[in-house]
Amino acid sequence: MRDFTDLKRALGKAAKEAAARAEQERAERARQDALNRSKEVDAALFRRSVGEVHGVPKAGQVVPQGPKPQPIPTRRQADEREVLKASLSDEFDVESLLETDESLSWRRPELGLDVVRKLRRGVWALQGELDMHGMRTDEARERLVQFLRDAHLKGWRCVRVVHGKGHGSPGKQPVLKDKAKRWLVQSERVLAFVQARADEGGNGALVVLLQTSTG
Repeated sequence: MRDFTDLKRALGKAAKEAAARAEQERAERARQDALNRSKEVDAALFRRSVGEVHGVPKAGQVVPQGPKPQPIPTRRQADEREVLKASLSDEFDVESLLETDESLSWRRPELGLDVVRKLRRGVWALQGELDMHGMRTDEARERLVQFLRDAHLKGWRCVRVVHGKGHGSPGKQPVLKDKAKRWLVQSERVLAFVQARADEGGNGALVVLLQTSTG
């Protein structure tokens, strides 16, 4: 009877591990798809900025003038919005990828559990913070993308993202808390994140480990 019970437990454990691996692989594919979409948008923006290529006109030939390009600031804002929409999705399913053994956490499949433990213990000093309190979804997404980009350029390893607890949201639901998790999981610059300790914001913030240019 004991052998049967042990076998049943082993099979159950194996099934859970297989399901977890499948979810991690699906997340990796989704992240790669988002990266590919971002590259496609970058290429399209480059082609748009360069414009059509014309040969050198012959002497006396009149070259028809096309419409004037948009002012650079307006085009840049529109371009950034396109990149954001292509790179981070609000609909990405992240709940099945989160580990909730002690508190909410996520890590890339190739990283060990020790990374999560170190984040919780504060092994890496916080080098920056983004506070998204009171922001609308689109603004928060844009600010987060810009913050992660700037942090990467500065070589920061560990940052805090404050999404709030939703006390001021309709229905008291923490809208940005859920979306922040979705966005971070999709970013190629994010290696892992954990729910902040009580003295760092608790369930109103995340401590994020970033990929640096040196690894």
